[in-house]
Amino acid sequence: MAQRNTGEVMAGAIVLVVALGFLGYAVANTGRGVVAGYTLHARFDHIDGIVVGSDVRLAGVKVGTVTGTSVDPKTYQAVVSFTIEPSLRLPTDSAALVGSDSLLGGNVLSLSPGGDDKMIPDGGTVGITQSAPSLQDLLGKFIFSVTDLSKNVQKQLDKAAPK
Repeated sequence: MAQRNTGEVMAGAIVLVVALGFLGYAVANTGRGVVAGYTLHARFDHIDGIVVGSDVRLAGVKVGTVTGTSVDPKTYQAVVSFTIEPSLRLPTDSAALVGSDSLLGGNVLSLSPGGDDKMIPDGGTVGITQSAPSLQDLLGKFIFSVTDLSKNVQKQLDKAAPK
């Protein structure tokens, strides 16, 4: 009886070790690792969904990682610090935009390179930024536009109706 219990415990331990190995492999290869490179900063009115570890993408390809977020106490703007691959140098007229990874995914910081000959130095700031669109604002605009449309259609139907 004791040998059977020992065998079951050993089999259970092996299963746990293998499961932990798979979990470790999955975490290590999710693409969420920090990209080594040089640091840049960007200022936004709001950064809904951007957190430390969020992807930085250029043309849809991960080229960096958000390394820090804070609020400037003087301007009350969100300041995002991020690293990008050392082989990529961004022109000074480049833009940083907060965008969605997918409908259900988190937000990412998207970079749009400019055409200037001067490059942003290590520790520099991306001057052109666009915050994430507020879902509540978009829904509000949609509801009001549908309401206006229905009122206009009703007016047209009232005019066309014989009296």
